[in-house]
Amino acid sequence: MVENKKIAAATMVMASATSLSRIAGLVRDVVVARFFGAGMVTDAFFMAFTIPNLLRRFFGEGSLTAAFIPIYSEVFHQRGEKEAQQLANRCVSLLLLIMLVVVSLGVILSPWIVQGIGYGFGQVAGKLQLTDQLNRIMFPYIGLVSMLALLTGILNVRGHFFLPSLSPLFLNLAMIISALTMGHLFAQPIYALAVGVILGGMVQLLLQFPVLCRYKIKLRLDFNFRGDTYLRKIMTLMLPGIAGVAIYQINIVVTRLLASFLPEGSVSYLYYGQRLFEFPQGIFIVSLAQAALPMMSRQVAENDEVGLRQSLSFAMTLISIFTLPAIVGLIVCSQPIYSLFFLGGEFDTLALENTALALVCYAPGLIFVGYSRIAAQTFYALKDTRTPVVISFWTLLVNLVVGVVLMQFYGFVGLAIALTLASAFNAAMLLVLLQRKVGTFFHKALYIPILKAIPACLLMALVVTLILNRVDWLQPGLWLNKSLVLGAAIGIGALTYLGCCYLFKVEEIQQGWQVLRNRGK
Repeated sequence: MVENKKIAAATMVMASATSLSRIAGLVRDVVVARFFGAGMVTDAFFMAFTIPNLLRRFFGEGSLTAAFIPIYSEVFHQRGEKEAQQLANRCVSLLLLIMLVVVSLGVILSPWIVQGIGYGFGQVAGKLQLTDQLNRIMFPYIGLVSMLALLTGILNVRGHFFLPSLSPLFLNLAMIISALTMGHLFAQPIYALAVGVILGGMVQLLLQFPVLCRYKIKLRLDFNFRGDTYLRKIMTLMLPGIAGVAIYQINIVVTRLLASFLPEGSVSYLYYGQRLFEFPQGIFIVSLAQAALPMMSRQVAENDEVGLRQSLSFAMTLISIFTLPAIVGLIVCSQPIYSLFFLGGEFDTLALENTALALVCYAPGLIFVGYSRIAAQTFYALKDTRTPVVISFWTLLVNLVVGVVLMQFYGFVGLAIALTLASAFNAAMLLVLLQRKVGTFFHKALYIPILKAIPACLLMALVVTLILNRVDWLQPGLWLNKSLVLGAAIGIGALTYLGCCYLFKVEEIQQGWQVLRNRGK
């Protein structure tokens, strides 16, 4: 119970910080949509940003964090401050060397990399060249954000979650400011966005150092790697994790590669749909997974198998009761949200309808992404990175085969559906294998809250739909009227869901309310 409260409290802190970052991300996407629309230049930018963003998951937030936190937590709690500091220094030094090589190769090999993932762009004159130039500008971002991920892991083990979770806010602000103020400096204004990515990465990294100083963590270069068993363990865990932890991002790359063969704008529709899909994913799923990993790693180090299963079950329950209403909300509010924030300028009614349709197809996958993230974190806490790799291989095949088939009939919509089905397959396989490894964690305490949340979601959907029907969302303008109606729909819908859960005595909602009250006091 104590560990559950710690997970819930850490999740609340991180979700609050991430909410600010995601709101800034929404504003960023609105700026991009209004200034650049959904066409050639945005297709090129989103495809170029896919590459460093994917590698960020591979080397940074994904495999590095998953491999580093369990080992660093073990050293910090069992071996003491001095050895933990030494391990951190060597990890920073080794990562710096690796990133210098990766970034150099990425810039040099950029034309071939871009052609590999955006082959269909060759059908439009100048599109591949623009994507290549943007990729070269943004590629160093992977080095900055990978180092940020390592520092985040150090702070998370020390119990600090807020500022690392807030750091994406500064990336989004840098991109917004660059797009608004620097576009006129370039022959192609989209270059300003790429410059903003690099500036944002630098700010994100630099902001972590004052917090490290507060914890008296003084990082120094230490290239004495030979004989460090803990560093070897991290590398052993990380190498297979490079393929396993970023499975969802790999599938996104496959989806965009296939979309490059579809009519112009398809990549942008899927990107804008994915961005809104990631709003609740980033706020809650990522926050919960990051909060749970240090707790689970400590339970594994202490051989607390019962506590590990309880933490896992509690995390799965939280994922369920918070993603179900998010799924319903994304489906019901898809057109209203894009109408309010995106419709206008270069973003026309056709882009609105297609982007909203992509979001509707993505939305059901939210719960499967949540389950997969928690299951994968549990495998990493158990120092098992091989299993997610095996599952990721089969998931990629499912996404590729289903995507190729469905895109023939439904275009970009078929690709969105394929990604959702692949996410469901990934979650199912991970959970089945995890239960074999740790024992049964599917029990009454997990099912009952979900069964109580379903009728609450249905009532919420009815209330929200009745409110949204008061506006014609395909009509441009009417910003104030749309804002009031959509705000009322979201607010009343959330209160309806939370109120029903409270009346149905969903304990996790009551615990969350108690955490908020305690924080307020």
